[in-house]
Amino acid sequence: MLDRGRAFVKLSGAYFFGDAPAYAGALPVAQAYVAAAPERMVWGSDWPHPTEADKPDDAILLDLLSDWTPDDATRRRILVDNPVALYGFPP
Repeated sequence: MLDRGRAFVKLSGAYFFGDAPAYAGALPVAQAYVAAAPERMVWGSDWPHPTEADKPDDAILLDLLSDWTPDDATRRRILVDNPVALYGFPP
């Protein structure tokens, strides 16, 4: 579905892939999704983290996006442009 442009992927849940603060196992997964279809990615914190007894720090989770997408244009796309397209927000 992603390859056909029929789905978006929410980059979230890094805490399922290891321990804070790096959640290292999430890096290759997130990078692969971003490389495959940056125009189909959105970011989400998953707040209020209902599956987690020890709640992750949302600022740390957001900072991970810089590791996953080192260039500003792709981060802007994921955080701003793609949600506008997906949810129909006014630009």
